[in-house]
Amino acid sequence: MPATPAQADPDIKDVKAKVDRLYHEAEAAQERLHDANLELADLRRDLAGLKADQARQDERLDAVRDQVSDAVVRQLEGEGISTVGQIVVSEDPGSFLDTLSTMSSFNDLQASLLSDYDTELEALEIRREATDARTTEIAELTEQLSTEKETVDDKLAEAKSLLSDLEAEERERLLASRSGVSRMPSSVPASGRAAAAVQYAMAQVGDAYVYGAMGENAFDCSGLTMRAWAQAGVSLPHSSSAQYGSGPHIAASDLQPGDLVFYYSPISHVGMYIGNGMIVHAANPGTGVAVSGLYSMPYVGAVRPG
Repeated sequence: MPATPAQADPDIKDVKAKVDRLYHEAEAAQERLHDANLELADLRRDLAGLKADQARQDERLDAVRDQVSDAVVRQLEGEGISTVGQIVVSEDPGSFLDTLSTMSSFNDLQASLLSDYDTELEALEIRREATDARTTEIAELTEQLSTEKETVDDKLAEAKSLLSDLEAEERERLLASRSGVSRMPSSVPASGRAAAAVQYAMAQVGDAYVYGAMGENAFDCSGLTMRAWAQAGVSLPHSSSAQYGSGPHIAASDLQPGDLVFYYSPISHVGMYIGNGMIVHAANPGTGVAVSGLYSMPYVGAVRPG
């Protein structure tokens, strides 16, 4: 007997749940990858600064060592008279003793400088080794996340294959029901710099969702909000969790158009509030950039950029 719609419903629900779960797993992996890349960039800048400090201190240390070497050479190339002999034959032993005392203080200073520089260089070496180790750790994490994303992509392909095996009518029902997208608002009452951000984000509705993308015609969630607020002159990192720390936190009751809203725990999705309980966001590969309800996903909090 051919399957009835009632019998087909569980299949559609299963596929919808699987596709939604896999889309979010892929997005969470991509956002963690953004975090790792941001941290790696910071570490590389720190390492470059450490190497520059190392080079400068090496030069200064060499100069001090040269001064000490010159002092030793001058002693060895002197008149060959011992210090006591020089005092004895000196016309002014008191003056010579003053000079000797000054030389002794100078040598003490040189020794102190050498000790200080050695200590600083040792500290720099410890920092450099720590930074190298952290860089290696981040590189390994990046590789791990890339592998994870490949695994999720394989699962997505499997889910899409399952979807394609469904009857056309059932597939249309699934695609129509899975995104929870709302109707486009006729206008968004934004003002100030937020208006430029909202205008840009709304102009991208219908564009594709691509993991890691930040325009011109495709975005992931944090790529869209980053590019939107860049139109208002506000620089945001390409990471939803990093954007959560980019401004003051706003209560849901105080949301204004342009505010960034965040979802899931740990945070792995961001959208932009546009008023009337709605957001614009790069949703997922099946939906693209779209308008949805504020609470269409597990809500965490909001931030006001700028």
